[in-house]
Amino acid sequence: MSGGASRAPRVLLGVSGGIAAYKAAELVRLLIEKGAAVRVLMTPAAQRFITPLTLSVLSKSPVVADLWDPASGAVDHIELARWGEVLAVAPATADVLAKMARGIGDEALSTYALAHRRAIVVAPAMNTWMWAHPATQENLRILRGRGAVVVEPDSGDLACGDVGPGRMASPARVAEAVLGAARVSRSLAGRRVVVTAGPTREPIDPVRFLTNRSSGRMGYALAREAEKRGAEVVLVSGPVAIDPPPNVRLVKVDRTAEMLEAVLAELPSSDARVMAAAPADFPAETFTPRTLKRAGGVPEIRLALAPDILAAVRQVRTSRQVVVAFAAETDDLAGNARRKLLDKGADLLVANDVSRSGIGFDSEENEVLLLAAGESDPVPVPRAAKAVVAARILERLAALLDERCPPAAAAHAATTP
Repeated sequence: MSGGASRAPRVLLGVSGGIAAYKAAELVRLLIEKGAAVRVLMTPAAQRFITPLTLSVLSKSPVVADLWDPASGAVDHIELARWGEVLAVAPATADVLAKMARGIGDEALSTYALAHRRAIVVAPAMNTWMWAHPATQENLRILRGRGAVVVEPDSGDLACGDVGPGRMASPARVAEAVLGAARVSRSLAGRRVVVTAGPTREPIDPVRFLTNRSSGRMGYALAREAEKRGAEVVLVSGPVAIDPPPNVRLVKVDRTAEMLEAVLAELPSSDARVMAAAPADFPAETFTPRTLKRAGGVPEIRLALAPDILAAVRQVRTSRQVVVAFAAETDDLAGNARRKLLDKGADLLVANDVSRSGIGFDSEENEVLLLAAGESDPVPVPRAAKAVVAARILERLAALLDERCPPAAAAHAATTP
């Protein structure tokens, strides 16, 4: 898929039922003027403010207005999801924001939103008090946590006569956000990315093992985000309680040696490795084939060193490949991270302080430092949902890949013996 940067961005514009629906016509015009291909979905309420015919003529495509009426342009929403790169909902009413946040699909737009798997942009528009309501703000937090871009509403005179925030942002500002999301949505197109995730388990006897607190959430968020950005993703995962992301090839492993074997097997055909797993470092030196008994007293368990996956990758990687490493630290975060970056020969290192509660292991959020080889100052990524942190990490990865091996060259390298 090299050369995708020059292809027209594919935008699904969702229009919901508010007075700002009239701005959708200008938004469609701007997007097409800037080279996007646009399909429009409308809620029943939206059709009370602007007709499907208007948006159909402007977008040069049938408008999806009724899931049950073929004459309205209804299509298979799963097939539409394969086409669309960005779902932009403008205006986004409090009602449609709630449906998107809570997974309700009861009309064309909200049903499609459940199938959409790539970039999402919402431009809220509603009364000031509805905007400020805790339920609306909570729904926005949920959507942001999943990586959605929220184009904040303007303040001013509202149609209801109130004055304050709630007026939909200008079509020009929304169009800019949508086209930016489209660029992001294809930033890893044509790339093959291997992501490791979760802990590994090193057995002591048939029922006991050594492991760590890794939940795998960061690695799975990275795999999901990389796939959304167009990459072919292989997820090498230790034992976790998370469903794998769609359209990602999952390779399950248990021990650190198995993770190393799986990573090395995928190495020759990959462009990048994102090593977010927390493999066990110290397996038991010997495995006891029979279950240890309390009656035998406290067993003496000698530990050994597990294989160093990053060191092994360093020895066989090529110059065009990019490696992202992770460091879980409890003190001197920047110093220890810088040393690991140099020791492991990684291109980018993601460091977080696991001594702090609420971030890192077994949590929904993270806060990290990004350290790149050849750069003196780390870049802080403030505390946010792991999906948001994953997006920031992959922005840096995409930039490094483009510097190392532009997409056209990557496609040639992948097909050259």
